[in-house]
Amino acid sequence: MKKQLLNYETMIRLTNAISHSKDPEEVVLMTVESIASALDVKGCTVFLINKTTHELEVAASYGLSNDYLAKGPISALKSIADSLDQGPVAIYDVTDDPRLQYPEAATREGISSILSVPIVAGGNTIGALRVYTAEPWEFTLEDVGFVQAMATLAGMSIVMARNYKGMKDSIEILKTMKDPRSVKSKRRTPYEGVPVSVLPGREISAH
Repeated sequence: MKKQLLNYETMIRLTNAISHSKDPEEVVLMTVESIASALDVKGCTVFLINKTTHELEVAASYGLSNDYLAKGPISALKSIADSLDQGPVAIYDVTDDPRLQYPEAATREGISSILSVPIVAGGNTIGALRVYTAEPWEFTLEDVGFVQAMATLAGMSIVMARNYKGMKDSIEILKTMKDPRSVKSKRRTPYEGVPVSVLPGREISAH
């Protein structure tokens, strides 16, 4: 019961953060830290799909090393691809599962098990939220449900960021009365406007 209450408290805190924060980056970072802390696991990462390269790119990560996150391009078609198309996928033993793209790197990182769930926004899969454990872990239905709920909240925050970015640009155009083509585009992250200031693998402190 204590674990269930902790998970509910985590979801409530994140929901409040989404509703009040104007900084979607902060929400995504809070998501990965909150999941790792609530489940007491090694780490957690939010990946978003680059539609041009079909690669999964790190949006936020907690608990994993720079070396592991920089191990190489992560293909959305090769790295636990079923979790993007069919729903949650739990890998009990990273040393013996063909769905992993870099099993040797996972072993060196000290990862034993992985849970991957899709991040869906507007009916489209835009990325994946993955949980990593140091010990072999049989993920329960409660674990999966909690991570799925957190992935849904992360997706909501990304949609809100897109809407906010579009509205902000429109207001700036109206204020200056400039032709939209004259407004300089700003560099965006792979997930369309959500800023990422934390380098891959850099742990974030509790908020």
